[in-house]
Amino acid sequence: MPINTDLNAEIRILNLYNLDSVREGLKVHHEADTDTKAAIQRLHQKGLLTQPDGGYLTDLGVHCAEQLQSALRILTTPNN
Repeated sequence: MPINTDLNAEIRILNLYNLDSVREGLKVHHEADTDTKAAIQRLHQKGLLTQPDGGYLTDLGVHCAEQLQSALRILTTPNN
């Protein structure tokens, strides 16, 4: 599966969530760029976020963000 611009923006958003605290969410402000706003709306439509302007991760969103952040840690760890 190729990673297009939309998917890249969604990955970037999911990587911003702090998985150590379920009480931390994200809120998109009006000055955010259009790619970020659109990515958050798509994540909400997919059932990963509680609000169309960000909010908290749903249970599915937590699972997805955990897997994504784990994969990113593995991929960015230098081989020693």
